[in-house]
Amino acid sequence: MFYRFLTLLTSLLITSAAFSAGNLAVTKSAEVNAPAAAVWAKVKDFNALNGWHPAVAKDEIVEGENNQVGAVRLLTLGDGGTIKESLLAWDDAGMSLTYNILEGVLPVSDYESTLTVVAISDTSSKVTWTGSFNHGAGADDQAAMDAISGVYQGGLDNLQKIMGGQQ
Repeated sequence: MFYRFLTLLTSLLITSAAFSAGNLAVTKSAEVNAPAAAVWAKVKDFNALNGWHPAVAKDEIVEGENNQVGAVRLLTLGDGGTIKESLLAWDDAGMSLTYNILEGVLPVSDYESTLTVVAISDTSSKVTWTGSFNHGAGADDQAAMDAISGVYQGGLDNLQKIMGGQQ
């Protein structure tokens, strides 16, 4: 009985700690009617988000080397806003990259995101974009989640349009 109580108490404390941290998460996925290697070739370049995301007008590496951990890119959005991001992990064989936001116009803080491509078949793939973050100053949880959901959905929708696909 004591063991069950201790397990329940530990579980509650872990859950409470997770909620008190304020971490939010968004995951969006899309099926693309193209081989995973072709989709990865389109999205893997850390310095070319502007090549497939409609909100990004310009993408430039301002520190480090492209597709190398530690590289920093500066995204200029169509409305002139900017976002500075750092590459945390880049796995060509695993078709995955992870980055975080250092500063920018999105209403988030403590943002980290991973984009992954997996093969569904020889001719189709699934792209998953997931992120965890807190709301930024002047925003609430819903505003932060809506903003990131919109970023992910806009990018995935355009990727499908460019490469072919369905949701």
